[in-house]
Amino acid sequence: MLKVTRSMSIIQHLAHSTKVLLGRVNAGRGLSIFPGDRFLVSYPRSGSTWSRFLIGNLLSESEPITFANLESRLPSIYLCSDRQLRRVPRPRLITSHEPFDPSYKTILYVVRDPRDVAVSFYHYSLKNRHILDGYPMDKFVSRYVTVEVDPMYNRWGSWADHAMSWVTMRQDRSGFLLLRYEDMVENPERELAKVASLLKLDVTPERLSRAVELSSADRMRRLEKEQHKAWTQTSHTRADKPFVRTAGSGDWRTSLSSAAIAEIEEAWGPVMQTLGYALSSSVPLHEVRR
Repeated sequence: MLKVTRSMSIIQHLAHSTKVLLGRVNAGRGLSIFPGDRFLVSYPRSGSTWSRFLIGNLLSESEPITFANLESRLPSIYLCSDRQLRRVPRPRLITSHEPFDPSYKTILYVVRDPRDVAVSFYHYSLKNRHILDGYPMDKFVSRYVTVEVDPMYNRWGSWADHAMSWVTMRQDRSGFLLLRYEDMVENPERELAKVASLLKLDVTPERLSRAVELSSADRMRRLEKEQHKAWTQTSHTRADKPFVRTAGSGDWRTSLSSAAIAEIEEAWGPVMQTLGYALSSSVPLHEVRR
């Protein structure tokens, strides 16, 4: 039996190694990191795709970013193999959802109100068929808080642990920029200018405005309809559920019950306040669903 087990392990190892060599395994934590690499990091459903469009359109003064060319321009370590990523022109700007990793030297970290993340995560789970239509939002929120949504996403830990792993270890140090999704919604040109500064780009107001216009929610929704099958992230998901939804902030006020809001705030209240998110006790009552 021991010999059989060892033989199976060897076979599995060889099969995996073959896939890696052929470029059929996503890079993930096995990414080869090169000097000059920059990383766009966020917890899932925190606005990373919009951020990729914004930054990609800022970097490119010619061909705009689309869902069809996104992975070749600002690739994700979960959708591309290490072999594919080695072919990306350097310096690379790579997308990741990993918690703190000391090998990441230049980081753009996007954080979003965890109550809005919960709403977005719920609809994304419907789109990916991880939950069925009519699944109770309150039940989903409980799973989200306890990190029991799906094995694929649970590996990144909770919203609070993820955010604080980066903020605690890197904030106020060179090479790290914390971007709040809500600030990006309020004034995308201002926040994008901060990105340009970190990336040492000399940009004009016109170039910032162009990047914002090319990354508008309306344009992204149109592109999603046209290129749903062309992007790995959406190619096998429900076409009737949009990937780009409201593209705003504060959706939690009308989408979550008071019980769900309380559960999130009880779990992560101190971290939320540290990152500038007011708890519902300080939000006007008419803005919170009862």
